[in-house]
Amino acid sequence: MKLAKFALIFVLLALPALAMADGKRVETPYKPQKVVFDFYFDHPLKINSALYWLRTLINTLSDDPYSIPAEANTIVVVLHGTEIATVATKNYDKYQDAVERMRYYSDMGVVFKVCHLGAKDFGYEIADFQDFIEVVPSAMNELAHWQNQGYALITPVIYEKRFSTEELR
Repeated sequence: MKLAKFALIFVLLALPALAMADGKRVETPYKPQKVVFDFYFDHPLKINSALYWLRTLINTLSDDPYSIPAEANTIVVVLHGTEIATVATKNYDKYQDAVERMRYYSDMGVVFKVCHLGAKDFGYEIADFQDFIEVVPSAMNELAHWQNQGYALITPVIYEKRFSTEELR
């Protein structure tokens, strides 16, 4: 009797786990996006990881089943942390890969904006930036402006990787 009761409890507990054994892919019906990215990093090189967030947004929408061209999206990126240094022309050699990736996205219609207040903290003037950069009065006001226009806010959080993917599997 005890064994039968135990077996019944085991089966009842195991059934939900068996039923949830496989995930399933869904195709959310995405439309062209209106997004403002908030870039504020404690190290300039973290912009490289943040640009992968941007790439993921664009690539997912441009691939099947959506086939939304990058130009159909409206994407604004506001830089106001240490990453401002990456788009200063005098630092091009140091941050060339990131600059060229941003230029590539700029050619697709992504708009990159630098906070004037943050730029002043680094001693930069408007003329110090790459030609695809727009300098705005204030990052906070700029972010609020775009959100008030219905843009979704995405704030990449970039952590330093401490474990390999294999260790986490």
